[in-house]
Amino acid sequence: MTRFSPSMLTSLRTYAGKLQTIRNQVRTERLMASLPEELRKDIGWPDRFMGGARD
Repeated sequence: MTRFSPSMLTSLRTYAGKLQTIRNQVRTERLMASLPEELRKDIGWPDRFMGGARD
């Protein structure tokens, strides 16, 4: 059986954390995209990710 060093486990945890962050972002974008356009506009959703200026 292979033993993992503490630094290797730390690297794996960091990588897993980054993957989870990406998954959460994708899930959020999908959820927001499924909302009606009027609601997305009210909360400023497209502006934040499309580089639009906010008033």
